[in-house]
Amino acid sequence: MRSIAILRMGSLCSRNRHYHENDGPENAQAAEIERRIAQETKAEKHIQKLLLLGICTQHTRVCTRFLFFFNFFFVLFLFSLQGAGESGKSTIFKQIKLLFQTGFDESELKSYAPVIHANVYQTIKVCNNEKGVLVIGEKLSEIGGRLDYPRLTKELAQEIETLWRDPAIQETCSRGNELQVPDCAYYFMENLQRLSDANYVPTKDDVLNARVRTTGVVEIQFSPVGENKKSGEVYRLFDVGGQRNERRKWIHLFEGVTAVIFCAAINEYDQMLFEDENKNRMMETKELFDWVLKQPCFEKTSFMLFLNKFDIFEKKVPLNVCEWFKDYQPVSSGKQEVEHAYEFVKKKFEELYYQSTGPDRVDRVFKIYRTTALDQKLVKKTFKLVDETLRRRNLFEAGLL
Repeated sequence: MRSIAILRMGSLCSRNRHYHENDGPENAQAAEIERRIAQETKAEKHIQKLLLLGICTQHTRVCTRFLFFFNFFFVLFLFSLQGAGESGKSTIFKQIKLLFQTGFDESELKSYAPVIHANVYQTIKVCNNEKGVLVIGEKLSEIGGRLDYPRLTKELAQEIETLWRDPAIQETCSRGNELQVPDCAYYFMENLQRLSDANYVPTKDDVLNARVRTTGVVEIQFSPVGENKKSGEVYRLFDVGGQRNERRKWIHLFEGVTAVIFCAAINEYDQMLFEDENKNRMMETKELFDWVLKQPCFEKTSFMLFLNKFDIFEKKVPLNVCEWFKDYQPVSSGKQEVEHAYEFVKKKFEELYYQSTGPDRVDRVFKIYRTTALDQKLVKKTFKLVDETLRRRNLFEAGLL
C-alpha cells in the first residue's frame, strides 16, 4: 500500500509524458505503472473512504506514517477518540464487519479469547483494588499483578465467580461510574463457565462486548445497502489507533474530507478519564468536539454526530452531576424523563456545534444520530441513514437536486 501511494505521488510529475516501446525498459515500466494507477483511480471513484480513529499507547509513528500516504485519498472521515473514554467506536467497527461483510471466521473469533479473558481479570482487579481489603485469593492476586493474563480455566472461573458474588464486591461494582469498571463487566461475569471451557470459541456477541484498545491499522470495505453500486455508496473504513496527546500532529492530515462522524458516549457524563482521573469524560468529549469543529481542514466538512451508548445512558439520569449539564432540570420520571434528558444532551451538542461554526461553514451538513453500538439493528439503520445523507449531499453538490 505504501509503495502504491508513493507511485501515485510520483505520477503527478510525469502525467503528461508519453512512453514508447523503444524508449527502454525503464520508460516502459513507468508507463505500465501509470496505466495501473489510472485503472485503480477509475475503479475507486465510487468508493468513499471512512477513517475511524482511536487512542492507544503505542504504534503512533506507524499510524501517522500510514495516514500520510492515505491523506489525499480520503473522502469520508469517521472520527472517534477513546481518550474521551470508551466511546464505542471499535464496537461499531466490529458491527460493520458483521453487518455488511462476512463477519468473523473461526480463527478471528478464537483470537479474541485472550482479550475476553483479560477483560475478566481486569474487571475483578478493579473491583478488588477499590475495596482496599484483600478479599481476592492469592492466585488471583498474583495474576492481577501481571502484565499478561493466562487462559481462563474452570478452576479460576470458579474462584472469580465466588468473588464476584461477594456482597462487598457487588456493592463496589454498583458504583461503576466512580471506578474504571468496563461496560462489558456484567456480560462476561455472567458467562464465566462458558468462557472457561477448554474448547471455548468466542461468539459474535462475545466479540462485540470485548474491550481492547486499537493499535495499528485495520480496514474493511462495505456498502450499507449491498454490493450493487447503483443502490448505494461503497465505503472503505479504516480503524486507526492513536494517542490522546498526538491529536495536533495528525489532524492536518485530513484536508479535504467531506464528512466527519464523531462518536460520543453520552453515558459517561459522571465518569472520569482513564488517563486523567481528575477530568470528566463528557467535558473531555465536549472540548474535543469543539476543537475538531474549529479545525481549518474541516471548514467544508459535514459532521455526523453519534450520541452512543444510549442503552446505558437511559439507566443513569439525572444529568446535573456534570458541569456542562448543571442547568438540567428533571421534568418527570421513567421513559419520559429519559427522553427529556436525551433531548437536553442533544441540544447541548447542537448549541456547541453552531457556536463553533463560523459564517464560512454554515453550508456544511450536521446530523445527530442516537446509537447503541451493541444493537445490531440500530447500527444497520444508522449507517443506512448516513449513506442516504451523504448520497443526497453528493447529488446536491453535483446540481442534481
